[in-house]
Amino acid sequence: MWQLERAQAKRALQAAMDTAARLPVLELNPASPVDERLMYRRVRVQGRFDAGRQIYLDNRVHRGRAGYHALAPLDYGGRWLLVNRGWLPASPERRHAPAAPPPHGEVVVEGVLVPARSRYRHLSDQVVEGAVWQNLDLDRYRAATGLPLPELMLQQTGPAGDGLIRDWPRPDARVERHLVYAGQWFALGAVLAGLTLYHGLWRRHG
Repeated sequence: MWQLERAQAKRALQAAMDTAARLPVLELNPASPVDERLMYRRVRVQGRFDAGRQIYLDNRVHRGRAGYHALAPLDYGGRWLLVNRGWLPASPERRHAPAAPPPHGEVVVEGVLVPARSRYRHLSDQVVEGAVWQNLDLDRYRAATGLPLPELMLQQTGPAGDGLIRDWPRPDARVERHLVYAGQWFALGAVLAGLTLYHGLWRRHG
C-alpha cells in the first residue's frame, strides 16, 4: 500500500511537470525568485557566463558513448544561476581534458529549471579533480566558487552552435516503478497466504 501511495504522489508530480512544460517561456530577471515554484518551468535569461568557474561532470553517457556535462554559472544582473550547457564526448584516450568554453559576452539562454541536487553516494572524499567532477555536489560547488546559487539549475535547450548536445530526456516521475513494486509485494503476499492455508489444512487433515 505504501508503494501505491508513492505511485499516487508520483502521478501528481508528473502532472505538475507536464503542466509546467506547457506554460509559456518565462523571462527571468534579477528580481525573479528562483525556487521550487519554478521547477521544470521553461525560462529564458540574459547574462554572462563565468568561464573560469565552469566544471565538467564525468561519466555522462549519451547513446552509449561516455562523455561530460559542461556546467557553468551565469551572471544575470548580479544574480547567479548554474547552467548545464550540454553533453560533449570524451576523448578516446581519456587523457585529454574536456574543452567546451562558454560563449563570451552577453548571451540569451533558454532552458528548463531542474533540481541541482541528485542522489548519489561519495565513495571517497577525493571527488574533485580540477575542473572535472564525478558528481555535482551543490554545497561543495558553492564553497569552491563562493557563488550564492539557488537549488535549481538551468538545463539549456536548443542549438547554440557550440558543438554541445542537448538531447535531454523528458522529465519522468517513474510512476510505473512503484506500481511494479506494489504488484510484487501483492504477489508475494498472495503466495505466502496460499502456502499458509495449504500447510494449515494439510496438517489438520493429514
